[in-house]
Amino acid sequence: MQKVWLDNKFLDIEKAKVGILTHSLQYGSGIFEGIRSYKLDNSKTAIFRLDEHIQRFFKTAKIYSMDLNYSADEIKKAIKNLLKINKLGSSYIRPFAFYNDQKIGLSPINKKISVFIAAIQFGNYFTNKDKGIKCKISSWNRINSSILPVEAKASGNYINSIIANLEARHSGFDEAILLSNNGYVAEGPGENIFIVKDNILITPDNSSDILLGLTRDSIIKIAENMGIEVIERKIHKEELYTSDEIFFSGTAAEITPIINVDGIDIQKQAGPITKLLSDKFNNIVHGNDKEFNNWLTLIS
Repeated sequence: MQKVWLDNKFLDIEKAKVGILTHSLQYGSGIFEGIRSYKLDNSKTAIFRLDEHIQRFFKTAKIYSMDLNYSADEIKKAIKNLLKINKLGSSYIRPFAFYNDQKIGLSPINKKISVFIAAIQFGNYFTNKDKGIKCKISSWNRINSSILPVEAKASGNYINSIIANLEARHSGFDEAILLSNNGYVAEGPGENIFIVKDNILITPDNSSDILLGLTRDSIIKIAENMGIEVIERKIHKEELYTSDEIFFSGTAAEITPIINVDGIDIQKQAGPITKLLSDKFNNIVHGNDKEFNNWLTLIS
């Protein structure tokens, strides 16, 4: 029976229940993280950039004035123990904090905050990841910080992502690409985006209303380490159509090539730089690159 962690207790997943009127279900007021663990080639298990993910979890909580009632070390310990209890190797880990209160009313003041952690077996997020995916530039713009804090991973933010994804899927595409309110490329519904032009790796900068993804940060560091020039700047949407390569990055997506945008072919398969970075990333997360072993938290 799969176990989850809820308010400092390990429970069977079927017993981890909340009421139907729970504030965060009604109003989207939860906050969360997405983390991956990987089974290493030596059969051990490691969590990728656990410390940084939990730091961001607590930053999101601070933005939303949520007191989680646990320390970062307590959350990390719970995650590691959960993986051991469930005997998981490669998995997706979801820490989630929410207002566990069934009183009707928008204000979360004085409502109980619960923390929940689940971990599930996980493979490729996109079915066509290896072949590459087709994307549509959404008619919906990415939210910006005058509307909601874009650097926070809050449940309500992702309604913006869901409606963009639905539009793309209903139009026959695999995923959406959202533009910022000023018309520049922002990100995917749950992914950051990179383009390659003349062997230079380019990604939207912080002023493009993006979530500062940890996989994005990893790719920038990996690319610089490999001698690939990286530029963070605003990207015009038409640059997508003339790019040599495009790919998404994210905890779930990892590195996923984009082969077509709005019906315009970009590449037939993962381009050389995308493949180079993807191979390097896979080596790192599977424990085969000593230079980046500090990104891995081993489960003993």
